Amino acid sequence: MNLNQVRPWRNIYRRKSRQIMVGNVPVGGDAPISVQTMTNTETTDIRGTIAQIQRAADAGADIVRVSVPDEDSSRALKEIVRESPVPIVADIHFHYKRGIEAAEAGAACLRINPGNIGSQDRIREVIKAARDHNCSMRIGVNGGSLERHLLEKYGEPCPEAMVESGLDHIKLLEDNDFHEFKISVKASDVFLSAAAYQGIAEATDKPIHLGITEAGGLTSGTIKSAIGLGNLLWMGIGDTLRVSLSADPVEEVKVGYEILKSLGLRHRGVNIISCPSCARQGFDVIKTVEALEERLEHIKTPMSLSIIGCVVNGPGEALMTDVGFTGGGAGRGMVYLAGKKSHSMSNDEMIDHIVEEVEKKAAELEAAEAASTQAAE
Repeated sequence: MNLNQVRPWRNIYRRKSRQIMVGNVPVGGDAPISVQTMTNTETTDIRGTIAQIQRAADAGADIVRVSVPDEDSSRALKEIVRESPVPIVADIHFHYKRGIEAAEAGAACLRINPGNIGSQDRIREVIKAARDHNCSMRIGVNGGSLERHLLEKYGEPCPEAMVESGLDHIKLLEDNDFHEFKISVKASDVFLSAAAYQGIAEATDKPIHLGITEAGGLTSGTIKSAIGLGNLLWMGIGDTLRVSLSADPVEEVKVGYEILKSLGLRHRGVNIISCPSCARQGFDVIKTVEALEERLEHIKTPMSLSIIGCVVNGPGEALMTDVGFTGGGAGRGMVYLAGKKSHSMSNDEMIDHIVEEVEKKAAELEAAEAASTQAAE
């Protein structure tokens, strides 16, 4: 059942944007909103960086950004690009030559901050390198590094200054007949970011990269990003995103997907619906969910699982999930399959059994999807 057809209040009408390619990943247009992260290894540590990129890709990252601060990093980037399972964005600051070298090394996209890349002539040289090597670009406006003339004009970082900066650099790229780019207008302040993104979304049809920059640690940064990005996504703004956390890049990917999944914009892996637990629980809900999250990380097929401690909400939630378990009494609970009661199960055996049921259902869904694809061809 398509819930959007029967529940129109669930619909999100995405802003119309032109589409570009970041390597083999489409960004903008009707493409799915892609999830990005950034490595925090030393780029010159080629093995360590590639390993981190692989972990991020396994978690679902569509695109990974790598910092290129010096010539040694430029040389390392070539091998990193060659071995990466996903397109690589080269993060360029201050030294325009690093942008040229990154394009030559095979980066799929160059992220430049116009406020610190240098003169317009230098930006033009980077544009030429991007064009010559089939490399897209991201204009990365940041509230913390706006151009001096804009700070003098507006007195402080503000949405109007960030939008003006973005539009100035859009014009520079377009005046050089370069159109394969996206834009971001990030700040660490949620209100400033949201207002700037709304302004740039109204002023251009270019694809938009979302982010709340320097959002903080895992908990605080997740909350700040969910509020800022969630509201923008709900308004239909955003074609790709990164959740910026002082944490493992894999966590950024996980949070990004959870934000998108909560809005019905991407579907990947098991969506666990679970209660916070209370004195009515028939089993230890918190430990059970922790164990299931870990043991079901390998499932990529979109599906739903409800884990509810008692019969107050358990049966109702189970009606709407692929697999469910509701706590009962005497050390047992009820297993639901496809929204219907199936059989009772001992709490002691429940985790292993739920994993088996989820894996079985995932295999069925994958087979059905493969058959549908084959029939369409």
